[in-house]
Amino acid sequence: MDRVSTPLNLRFGTFMAPFHPVGQNPTLALERDLDLIVHLDKLGFDEAWVGEHHSGGYEMIASPEVFIGVAAERTKRIKLGTGVSSLPYHHPLLLADRMVLLDHLTRGRTMLGIGPGQLTSDAHMLGIPADLQRPRMEEALDVIMALLRGETVTYECDWFTVNEARLQLLPYSDPCFDIAIAASFSPTGARGAGKHGIGMLSVAATAKQGMDLLSHHWNMWEEIALQHGNVANRDKWRLVGPMHIAETREQAEADIQYGIEEFSRYFTHVLPGGPVQGNTIDEILENNRAQNFAVIGTPDDAIAKIEELVEASGGGFGAFLLFDHDWANPVAKSRSYELFAQYVMPHFQGSLESLNASYNWLVNSEGEWVNRAAGAIAKAIEHHEAEKQLGT
Repeated sequence: MDRVSTPLNLRFGTFMAPFHPVGQNPTLALERDLDLIVHLDKLGFDEAWVGEHHSGGYEMIASPEVFIGVAAERTKRIKLGTGVSSLPYHHPLLLADRMVLLDHLTRGRTMLGIGPGQLTSDAHMLGIPADLQRPRMEEALDVIMALLRGETVTYECDWFTVNEARLQLLPYSDPCFDIAIAASFSPTGARGAGKHGIGMLSVAATAKQGMDLLSHHWNMWEEIALQHGNVANRDKWRLVGPMHIAETREQAEADIQYGIEEFSRYFTHVLPGGPVQGNTIDEILENNRAQNFAVIGTPDDAIAKIEELVEASGGGFGAFLLFDHDWANPVAKSRSYELFAQYVMPHFQGSLESLNASYNWLVNSEGEWVNRAAGAIAKAIEHHEAEKQLGT
């Protein structure tokens, strides 16, 4: 008996900062973000992660929880996560309380993404030294995880205190909603995932350095999980990367002329060696071809990149998240997501294999089914003519 090969059964989603160039109506930009999540829900995407930022003018969602509350009312099945909540900016009891409330209001569609805070300009405004962001994240995470387990916590440090703190409302999800920690180049993400038995968001997975670190981060995750009595779970591993696809590579490269230069200019002031580099479209495209960071091409290019990530991960992962951006105009951007849902997602979810097998069985029959149909039609005509003869 021929059998269909086992698919990877990946989940897919978006990782939405969002990135909106200054100079446009911010209210309309936020509305487009909500419209996009509704669109993704209809297309069958599994997840949408929404960022938290407080400076820079580009990434203007200050409270992903508020945004998720609105998006949840407009969607049906897509899961909605904070991508990510910057733990050093929040009292851990209050953040845990808000997430549990969202978990109930969305009937289990909430996810908590956590990180130290990407924009050091945000931390500066809050009086937090950049080199304390990661230690404070780890400190807050210890308390949040204990609270979500239903424990009573007393803890005091130099930036928050909890006295006999406990959640009066426990999560709707059993035992808890999905939690994932951001990881890029430092070991902090893998350490936190292993220690607490949570998932990991590899937000720089398609960068050369990030891809080189994938198997290293997995090994660290496994090692530290074992030390703490947890099990590293590839299904809880989400990889993030930017893509813009169109029917042809030429069309995709033409589309991104709309906004990728402004994005590059902004990101050079956010992280060293930003994700796309160059002062002109030609420079950006040339550098990207050399670094192979972003997919700017066709659905086949997107498939090839995800297959490359599967191999680099040393055993696979649970979900791939499209790093959302405004490189193309809204119509072309929407079309890119549609093409991804139409051609890329099914390739990794096993929904095409049985259809292809049935199609090939039919068209490779060397005319057998057409001949049978023709024979049946001829027989019906003969039968009809015979009845006519008898009638006369």
